[in-house]
Amino acid sequence: EGRSPENFGIKRIVITASGGPFLGKSRSELNKVTIEDALKHPNWDMGKKITIDSATLMNKGLEVIEAHHLFGFSPDMIDVLIHPQSIIHSMIEFRDRSCIAQLSVPDMKGPIAYALAYPERLDDTMPFLDLSAVGKLTFQKPDTECFPCLLYAYEAMKEGGTMSAVLNAANEVAEDAFL
Repeated sequence: EGRSPENFGIKRIVITASGGPFLGKSRSELNKVTIEDALKHPNWDMGKKITIDSATLMNKGLEVIEAHHLFGFSPDMIDVLIHPQSIIHSMIEFRDRSCIAQLSVPDMKGPIAYALAYPERLDDTMPFLDLSAVGKLTFQKPDTECFPCLLYAYEAMKEGGTMSAVLNAANEVAEDAFL
């Protein structure tokens, strides 16, 4: 409709990340990781490229860029939080500071089914989310010293022009070299 996020009363969005297989690792520990280590995602079963992107937080950097371009969010309206349980996938905070969150089991079948059937919803595309069985949900800020890719994405967005494409190309080359 061409309306800005602010016109919908949106103050900010939060995109969550599991933290990947290296959550809590130091820089020196990260210097010793293997391909096998990087491909062991704790919550999601994904292909090699997206698993490596998750391990470096580049996947969230690319999602931040997508949210900016697709939905008109300025970089300062987009936050990323580490949420190791991968139950809350995103949140929207409104100007009154109330917040809504999208929760589901960590399974891409639901989002894919929604995208294919939009604006309808298909029945039972994912397992039931039993929050009592999940237990505690935790959050922390991303460690951008150990995982600078997220900062690179914000910088590319702020720079504008083709910098986001340049960042994506550099990421592709680095992944190919690593794999």
